[in-house]
Amino acid sequence: MMTEIINLTTDRLIIRDLNYDDLDFIYVIHSKPEVQKYATLDIPESIEESKDYLRKYMEQQNHSPRKEYGFCVSLVNQEPIGLIGLSNGLGKFKSAELWFKLHPKYWGKGYITEAALLVMKFGFERLLLHRIEAGVATENVASIRVLEKIGMQKEGLRRKILPIRGEWKDNFHYAVLEDDFIQIH
Repeated sequence: MMTEIINLTTDRLIIRDLNYDDLDFIYVIHSKPEVQKYATLDIPESIEESKDYLRKYMEQQNHSPRKEYGFCVSLVNQEPIGLIGLSNGLGKFKSAELWFKLHPKYWGKGYITEAALLVMKFGFERLLLHRIEAGVATENVASIRVLEKIGMQKEGLRRKILPIRGEWKDNFHYAVLEDDFIQIH
């Protein structure tokens, strides 16, 4: 059974389900050290690793309900600029984790904030989530700023939880509840 293909839009962006045409972009963005600096996912050694990554999200498109939503963030001219998603593994708790990556060429233009707000709206309105969470390395100032701009609140510190390039890094835990999101957006 094929489920609905997700396609969300703003005036500047298209956020859509990943497809096989995204493989080269996924490989490129994951190969950028500045993008992967705070990520637990290593820089891919080959495009085959990116194929495995993409396959996980493509296979989820055939499940209902999905546990993973992986989206390509593109400009309205179809140029891909980033990745964003929701990991919805805690169905009983109506909770999901938000994650995102943006090509450095597009940093500082508000694109990921715009995409994150739209994906959270999708999570609360269409997936009927109660809570959306995000973890962020304590040194990742830009992503912390995005999480705070989209209305997430810092709930705590998780010490030495992120395995990043052979080191254990601290992580701030952020979240927004459906009621809070509706009030501020």
